[in-house]
Amino acid sequence: MGAGREALTVGGLHHVEVWVPDLAAANAGWGWLLGELGWTPYQDWPAGRSWRLGSTYLVIEESPALSGRVHDRLAPGLNHLAFHAGPPAAVDRLVAAAPEHGWELLFPDRHPHAGGPGTYAAYLADGQGYEVELVAALD
Repeated sequence: MGAGREALTVGGLHHVEVWVPDLAAANAGWGWLLGELGWTPYQDWPAGRSWRLGSTYLVIEESPALSGRVHDRLAPGLNHLAFHAGPPAAVDRLVAAAPEHGWELLFPDRHPHAGGPGTYAAYLADGQGYEVELVAALD
């Protein structure tokens, strides 16, 4: 490995590409959330954006090849992406700010233990049907 390059893990996640029907709305919501989680802008082109954390990057793209206009997290396929979010206070801070950036708290009656009694997490959905889970470190 060259100097300054981190070691890559075989089998580790290289990137995730999410096709969205509205790039501007996705960029506002995902850009805010990823920035809060420590991801940095990586690539930018007319139909998409990406953010990087370590050797992994996440792409949001409004592709002309889209066959539908809304993602259905309840249909077969991707349900959600889960991110480490730091301590419970960090999850709480993100949940409080999320609505200003287009995210809605799912399962509010069970928050922050919707994943079970041994978890502390928030489940958020954006206006385009995408869900993220923000998992708190409990150690």
